[in-house]
Amino acid sequence: MIGGGMNSRPLLRAVWQSAVVGARISGRNSPAWCSGLLHALLRRALPCRTVHVTPKLSNVKGTVQPVEEELGPFTKLIEAMGFTGPLKYSKWKIKIAGLRMYTCCVERINYDELFERCNLSDTLNSWFLVAQLHVWMSLVRMKQEGREGKYMCKYIVHSMWEDLEQRGKVMGVQSVVLKENIRVMTENFYAAIFGYDEGILSDDRVLAASLWRHLFNKQCEDPRQLELMVEYVRKQVQYLDSVNGEDLLLTGEVKWRPLLEDNPQSIVKPISPAYNDEGL
Repeated sequence: MIGGGMNSRPLLRAVWQSAVVGARISGRNSPAWCSGLLHALLRRALPCRTVHVTPKLSNVKGTVQPVEEELGPFTKLIEAMGFTGPLKYSKWKIKIAGLRMYTCCVERINYDELFERCNLSDTLNSWFLVAQLHVWMSLVRMKQEGREGKYMCKYIVHSMWEDLEQRGKVMGVQSVVLKENIRVMTENFYAAIFGYDEGILSDDRVLAASLWRHLFNKQCEDPRQLELMVEYVRKQVQYLDSVNGEDLLLTGEVKWRPLLEDNPQSIVKPISPAYNDEGL
């Protein structure tokens, strides 16, 4: 028992500091024990004061909550100047994965079925409207992967404009006309991005209105076509959310779900793609 008087105060102070240090070290492992010890010490030394320490409860499932990445002063400085700082993966790996993801947006789509079901004309503009819809869904998914995902988004969009320019040259479009068309498409693309973002965060009516404006060019009179595309976008976004983010950053592989399927509400956990140490 700790005696009273002036001689007991240094000893009490030492016991108090030891208890506080022990609570800080083992607070998460045994919060109830630490709380009881602190309360007992304070009750013995200061009978008129009561200290209550609320224990920090852990998650029931024991899952680790994501922690935002803390950037150093050098990284903040170079990114404030418009450059990209060090990333978790090498930039060339992310660029290759971004190019692959864009390729999946333009080569793994059944355009004939989409044009037929949605009554779209088979033109370069219709191809671009369908491609930008899938590019937007890819951007929505990759923006969830931190700084690496945002860097990959930039290269996906960069690959899209390069591809569009090359397709225009192959079709024999004059450079002046092609430049003007790309400028108009750029404005329409970013307008569509804002519209689709609003739609995916809202109900089906808002998403249907955005698809009517940007995909159908306000020329859809069949509500069944809008209903089909709303269901198509919802299930694609849900599917992309089920894919592991690290796999997407390293491979960029996306297998889009078909336009029509028996059970569109079912999401099968995709098999993780195989890749080597170089991300190839």
